[in-house]
Amino acid sequence: MTRALRALVVLTLLAAVVAGLSCKPEAKQTIRIAIGTQDTTINCATGGLLIRELELLEKHLPRDGKYKDVTYEIEWKDFTSGPPLTTEMVAEKLDIGAMADFPGVLNGVAFQKQGSRSRFIATLSGSALGSGNGIVVPSGSPAQGLKDLRGKQISVPFGSSAHGMLLRAIRDLGWDPDKDVTLVSQSPEVGGSSLKANKIDARADFVPFAELFPFRGFARKIYDGSSVKVPTAHGVLVREAYAEKYPEIVVAFLKAALEADRLFAEEPEKYSELIEKVTGVDAEVAYMFHGPLGIQTRDFTIKPEVRRALQVAVDTLTLLKRTDTTLDVGAFVDDRYIRRAAAELGLDYEARLASYAKLPLSGKDALSGEPIAEPTLVAQIWVAGEPKVRAYASPGTALAALGQLAIEGKEIRAVFVHDRASGVKLLADRAWYARRPDGGLSAFLAKEDAERWAAENGAAVVDFATLRAERAKLTAAAP
Repeated sequence: MTRALRALVVLTLLAAVVAGLSCKPEAKQTIRIAIGTQDTTINCATGGLLIRELELLEKHLPRDGKYKDVTYEIEWKDFTSGPPLTTEMVAEKLDIGAMADFPGVLNGVAFQKQGSRSRFIATLSGSALGSGNGIVVPSGSPAQGLKDLRGKQISVPFGSSAHGMLLRAIRDLGWDPDKDVTLVSQSPEVGGSSLKANKIDARADFVPFAELFPFRGFARKIYDGSSVKVPTAHGVLVREAYAEKYPEIVVAFLKAALEADRLFAEEPEKYSELIEKVTGVDAEVAYMFHGPLGIQTRDFTIKPEVRRALQVAVDTLTLLKRTDTTLDVGAFVDDRYIRRAAAELGLDYEARLASYAKLPLSGKDALSGEPIAEPTLVAQIWVAGEPKVRAYASPGTALAALGQLAIEGKEIRAVFVHDRASGVKLLADRAWYARRPDGGLSAFLAKEDAERWAAENGAAVVDFATLRAERAKLTAAAP
């Protein structure tokens, strides 16, 4: 073989090697999506638990364009409150998180202090009146209202929405939170144990514990966040740097949240059962929040009340010197991603933004057949073994139905009524009632509210045990 021929062979082999190397597929890009949830804070369910359990994020993630050959690495981490979730977001261990207004503001402040930003990009649920947070006392406590707790020890998760509610309530009474009460920071789990053991005088808590502890029988709710008349909300936050780099992924997450919201609205009992399965929070309590006329309204839009809730959080934390850094709420809130997600799903964002309607409860009374018309008088009974909660037009017909169900040997999971003044859903056996001479019943959370309404309307105040005992006598006397 000549020298020229050998050179030609070598060049040919080199060309083949180069061509082979150039044909090797490029390594696929891996994108992390690290999400912080609060599973037991059930008002965050559509922004965490349901998305994860139903694998809705995988359904909506982009698969074309620059994401055509991407491998997604989805990480989920659960927290019991917002502050530790914020710690991991600031450390860039998490990209997206769900939390309430007060911890959300502290999240924004924490990012700001390190020279970066987070953004509040969607609402999950909220209340224009502030319901959802509440204060409970041990079942045997003589306290009937917040004013009875002066000089007492109150536990609360510091930095939580319940902490914010408590501070506002104390301020409204003209008390000094550092002198007139003793505040101690405890997680919901520790707070529940302290209530059971009577180690604390009261407990301020966020969703769902102010309802969960009374439902389990060892506490009594004496104060609802609606009393301060300040809006509250749970929402989705994202690291700004992540959202700017992967806006399509953030929109996909919100589309998954919107689907979770739709599913919950269609079958609240079914998904309340799922919440119990995952978290241990009783389905009956989950239903109190997510069922028709729930304690808080699930709503993905960022309403003026949500912005106000965030601003109140900023002002309260600043006033009480809980933070030395202010936060521009106007810059913190960013509705571009939720608007895009709604548009891609064919939802009318502006129409929902203008609506304040709760998930409706309509139809006819399960006992009398009369139309259900007045929301503040509605009652419901969840019968064991039945997939749907029964609805009643009033506490009176629900009480009559309980008598019939007892005769039939039916087990009752829960009975719900609504506070006549605020509309907040209550556990019937933990409410007070004003009974008019004609037998009409109105339910109230606070005994003093029932007494006030009764005095104005010629009614008498009774408790649920009395009503049940009277109904049992009537049933026994019936032929």
